[in-house]
Amino acid sequence: MLNWGNQFNICCLLDNNNYASGYHHFEVLLGADALQTLELNAGNAFESLDQFHSTHRDWLFGHLAYDLKNETVPGLQSDNYDGIGLDDLCFFRPRVVIQLQRGKVHIGGISFSEEDALAVLRDVQRMPVNVTPPAALIKGPLQARLDHDRYISAVKALQAHILRGDCYEVNFCRENYMEDASVYPPALFAQLNALSPAPFAAFYKWGHRYLISSSPERFMQKTGNTVISQPIKGTSRKDADPATDQRLRQELQRNPKERAENIMVVDLVRNDLSHTAVRGSVQVTELCGIYTFAQVHQMISTISAELPPELPLTAVIRHAFPMGSMTGAPKIRVMQLIEQYEQTRRGLYSGAVGYFTPEGNFDFNVVIRSMLYNAANKYLSFQTGSAVTFYSDPVKEWEECLLKADAMKKVLNR
Repeated sequence: MLNWGNQFNICCLLDNNNYASGYHHFEVLLGADALQTLELNAGNAFESLDQFHSTHRDWLFGHLAYDLKNETVPGLQSDNYDGIGLDDLCFFRPRVVIQLQRGKVHIGGISFSEEDALAVLRDVQRMPVNVTPPAALIKGPLQARLDHDRYISAVKALQAHILRGDCYEVNFCRENYMEDASVYPPALFAQLNALSPAPFAAFYKWGHRYLISSSPERFMQKTGNTVISQPIKGTSRKDADPATDQRLRQELQRNPKERAENIMVVDLVRNDLSHTAVRGSVQVTELCGIYTFAQVHQMISTISAELPPELPLTAVIRHAFPMGSMTGAPKIRVMQLIEQYEQTRRGLYSGAVGYFTPEGNFDFNVVIRSMLYNAANKYLSFQTGSAVTFYSDPVKEWEECLLKADAMKKVLNR
């Protein structure tokens, strides 16, 4: 499916890597070959997306970049360096949708006959199973806009803001990047997905821009009138020794700093959902659950709410975006501080990729543990971050950023 989808100028492949969850609707979902597209920067992007879906009443795949904050919160801006160059909101209506669901393949498209679907299936089956990169790949040195000392200084400055009462928690990120990087994105995705399989993995191609994602986090899912959000806050390394690994899980579960961070973002999400939910329907379904992934253990909570049936398609997303797990609290002030202290425009990083169904259901991840690549200027980028609080040890926050980058560095052999 990956090789088949990549032949088109625009495609989006979402893979849950068989993670067990009652919330998953598909094992793999692919939308490919754009019939119509919507590309906008912050301004009236959400309203335009509502109209785009209302016009077509079809599957839509695409992304919401972090910098849509400039639309959801008037007065914010994004002036830091951007080497990728995606618009803030891009969605496409695919000619073909392929679903893998409970061992069955479903193929559909506009006015598809059974023969049309079989023709697509035969094309997919003719594609190589493995992804083989071209022989010559050029990877420049891995660089960072915030080195160790500048990162530590920035964390201390953010803690000074916390001490003054400006905020409680800031999700602070740093970029690693390569210039003059000639890579083959499908191979990067295959390698990253094998090394670090995640429930919200994504390969997303929009012209010459690519996302290669091994995200473990769901931003928001809507099924009928029910919406859930599953923020992650709290990370621990894994260990090959089972006894040590179990101890690390237990330490994460009991860690007062990590629990405080998670509970803080849960309160933020509850508040975000309350703006559009039926009164009294916002519930914490699970608080501070510990989940294990290929590289790390994570603390995840689930918040649910019921929406009124007449609500516009993107209203609940608009009121919760950007997601609290990637900002901090209070949201507006920390987004101002993020712009001040980070050195790179976040763009699609810490945004969301996903889909809308014809009925108006949707599911979006959080773009973390992800690489972005611009094939035109050969710029490759990945960012990692951590939650800075008054009690943070700046050195440990630095180490958490390195831990989260580990799988991507291994894929790049750095």
